[in-house]
Amino acid sequence: MSLAGVELREFTRADGSFLTSWISGPAELMTWAGPAFTWPLDGPQIAQYAAESETPRRGSWMGVDSRTGQVVGHASVRVDADGVAGRLGRVLVAPQARGRGVGAGLLTQVLAVSFGARGLQRVELGVFSHNGSAVRLYERLGFQVERVLPDVEHVAGQSWSALQMCLAKADWAAALGQRHEAIES
Repeated sequence: MSLAGVELREFTRADGSFLTSWISGPAELMTWAGPAFTWPLDGPQIAQYAAESETPRRGSWMGVDSRTGQVVGHASVRVDADGVAGRLGRVLVAPQARGRGVGAGLLTQVLAVSFGARGLQRVELGVFSHNGSAVRLYERLGFQVERVLPDVEHVAGQSWSALQMCLAKADWAAALGQRHEAIES
């Protein structure tokens, strides 16, 4: 699947069944959403998340394969009170779609909406440092590590550290221009 092969649609409560089927245990839930949810992810938690996603403070989307119509991912951006910055989170690619560029396609679309229609100037995120594939993806998209938070969570007897990363709109635009030039040449 090419990067352009992922389209966004708004997340709805009915999409909770995708999320619950893609998250197989408490460690995956923590990786996906930090401590915001508890295991097992259930209907009431999904309903609250869906309600929050209907407010101007959070945009939540499902990624859809434009060729097949199959739902292949999810991502969310929580907007700060000033409407200037957002926090990317809850990024999840369907297990059967991993390793095919879906994450990059999904996040390219989410960032385009965040910096475009939503008018954000900065997008931040937190990612657990042991989640190497996610860290590499964020770096390829232009995110830079701003700080490391050691031992922020303890899961299954292990300490997890987190990276706080950021991407400014101007850096996104410059990187996007470079990607277009590379494609055209």
